[in-house]
Amino acid sequence: MKVDVLLGLQWGDEGKGKVVDVLTPRYDVVSRFQGGPNAGHTLEFEGKKYVLRSIPSGIFQGNKINIIGNGVVLDPALFKVEVEALEAAGHDLSQRLFISKKAHLILPTHRLLDAAYEQAKGDSKIGTTGKGIGPAYTDKISRNGVRVGDILHNFEEKYTTAVNKHKTILKHYNFDYDLSQLEKEWFEGIEALKKFSFINSEHDINRMLQSGASILAEGAQGTMLDIDFGSYPFVTSSNTICAGACTGLGVAPRNIGEVYGIFKAYCTRVGSGPFPTELHCPTGEKLREKGHEFGSVTGRPRRCGWIDLVALRYAVMINGVTKLIMMKSDVMDSFETIKACVAYKIGNETVTDFPYEIDSQVEPVYKEFTGWQTDMTAMQSESEFPKAFNDYLAFLEKELNVPIYIVSVGPDRAQTIIRE
Repeated sequence: MKVDVLLGLQWGDEGKGKVVDVLTPRYDVVSRFQGGPNAGHTLEFEGKKYVLRSIPSGIFQGNKINIIGNGVVLDPALFKVEVEALEAAGHDLSQRLFISKKAHLILPTHRLLDAAYEQAKGDSKIGTTGKGIGPAYTDKISRNGVRVGDILHNFEEKYTTAVNKHKTILKHYNFDYDLSQLEKEWFEGIEALKKFSFINSEHDINRMLQSGASILAEGAQGTMLDIDFGSYPFVTSSNTICAGACTGLGVAPRNIGEVYGIFKAYCTRVGSGPFPTELHCPTGEKLREKGHEFGSVTGRPRRCGWIDLVALRYAVMINGVTKLIMMKSDVMDSFETIKACVAYKIGNETVTDFPYEIDSQVEPVYKEFTGWQTDMTAMQSESEFPKAFNDYLAFLEKELNVPIYIVSVGPDRAQTIIRE
């Protein structure tokens, strides 16, 4: 068996949680391989809405095994809140959720460092969610991190050593803080973590593969936020691309199977950073309103614009996408004209390759389409698609050279059309 990978191809918020939930019945195991609680995966079904931050989105489907992989950074305090909310809604996680010993912990002082660093940047802020993700990954790379497995091995000494280092840094930044409440909630979260099994996930996942189990790897954020290949420095702190599933789970590249790439029918971004197709006009406001484009974790309004095929072709290439999944098609239902960016104009040059750097000199080159102006939310099959929508799909498939396998026509899991 192979590990299939599901990830976002834009700047995050593509709708990964819903698709994992839809695909989970086909798999025995769902595992998160990178990111932290800055990524909120929203799922809607049976009239209820759930937002998952660290727990894999396969948790709602039967007795599937769900694994938080070694590439994830985990905040015990937020994890406790997430678990309690799911349990209150009737979802028992105790026998279905397992946590890698090698996953790194976000300490309460990581959150303080995050705030201090952003404050020091002034007008050059990255737009971090303030959840301590960046500082936690920094400690991981500098070999100063505290891992889930350390809870069972000389934990107090390792925690104290790390926190004291952070306090020294905070003093340098003249950052005022009160650690007491954050620390209290954090240690309560540690007790909540202890109720779950800590595993050597790389061994367990490979044994599962050898025994014939089917595994779906769930990414967080989006390809254009990848630390190496995204719009640096306005990126996240981990590898969000397909290769991150190998390092974030301990899986060899030869064991990767299908790569599902998720994208919206338009484009959004949260926080700072370049966004060539962003719309500062009523059309952008209409996309935000109809798409309910507000961060599921932060609540921040998302920046909205037309689909960017220069960036999308790039994302398809570096991920080796085998099947595409288009989300929020229904948001475009009422537009008379729809645009797609097919190239960038930089000075006197027109380019179709994603450039090293994007700045204000980049101008999108658009191709226009007639909108389908049809309510698609109640559609149950591909045969009901209007011609204008089919024309749009055909154009995207030709541009991206990958078939569009799933089309989402609404937020509920039932509003999902699989194209066979």
